Amino acid sequence: MNDYIESRFDLEPCPGEDATDLLAALLADIGYESFVPDDKGVTAYIRVEDYDSSAIAPALADFPFDCIISRHDVTIEGRDWNAEWERNYFRPIVVDDKCVVHSTFHTDVPTAQYDIVIDPKMAFGTGHHATTALMLTRLLEADLQGRAVIDMGTGTGILAILAAMRGAGPVTAIEIDAFAYDNAVENCRLNHHGEIRLIHGDATALDAADIAPADIFIANINRNVITADIARYAAKLVSGGTMLLSGFYEADVPIITAAAEPHGLAPADIMVKDNWTCLKLIKQ
Repeated sequence: MNDYIESRFDLEPCPGEDATDLLAALLADIGYESFVPDDKGVTAYIRVEDYDSSAIAPALADFPFDCIISRHDVTIEGRDWNAEWERNYFRPIVVDDKCVVHSTFHTDVPTAQYDIVIDPKMAFGTGHHATTALMLTRLLEADLQGRAVIDMGTGTGILAILAAMRGAGPVTAIEIDAFAYDNAVENCRLNHHGEIRLIHGDATALDAADIAPADIFIANINRNVITADIARYAAKLVSGGTMLLSGFYEADVPIITAAAEPHGLAPADIMVKDNWTCLKLIKQ
C-alpha cells in the first residue's frame, strides 16, 4: 500500500518553532513519518495502515503550550513518488562535499567521491530529511573498510548503500514495510551492490544465527521503536562496536540513553541538525 493520511495541525495562537518542533516529536511517537512546519502549525504524514485517530489526543495531552490545536485529515492516494520527487526536488543532495544522492532523472549531477542513485517509490526516505543527512555524515566519517554493518529500518536503502560503497562487509539491511523493502532491493540494484543482504522483517529478524554481529549498527527510525528494540540491537553488536541512532529529537536523547545503558551501550557523542539528533553509542 502506498496511501498516506495528511493531517494538518493548526495552533491558535502558534507560539513558534519550539512548539511546532515538539508537536512533530509527539506525532512521530505515534507513527507519523514526515513533517512540514510553518508559522501556523504543522502538516504531518502517516501511512494509512498506521493511522489511528484515537491515538492523537492522548499523544498531545501533555502538550505544554497554551494554545488550541485543531486538526484536519485528508487521504493522499498512492502515486508515482518518483514523479513527485522530480517535481519537488530540483537539485541532488550533496553531503559534506563527499557524497551526492540523486535520482535517475537528474542530469546536472555534481561530482563526488560517492555517487548514490535513489529512485524512491514512496513518499519519504529520499535523503532530504535531517536525520538521513546526519547518518550519511556519520558513515562518511567512520572507518567502514571490512566492517560488518547492520542497517535496521533501511527504507530506500540509502545508508546501507553508502556503507557498502565505503568498503563495509557484510552489509545487512532490514525493512518491515513491504513497499519500502522492494524499493531498497531496486536501489541496491541501481547502485550495483547486490551483495547487500536485504531482509523483509522487523527486529526479530536479528535473532537469526546467520546474520553476522555488527561492528557498526545503524537505525534511523523513531524513539519508540528504538527503545522497544534496543535489547535486540545491542545483542547483535560486537563488544567495542558502534551504534548510530537517529530519527528523534535532541530532547529524546536522555530517554534513548536510559534505555540503552542497561545493555552495555554508553553514549559517546551526538550530532544535531534542525533539532533532529544522531546519537553515537559504544558497546562496553
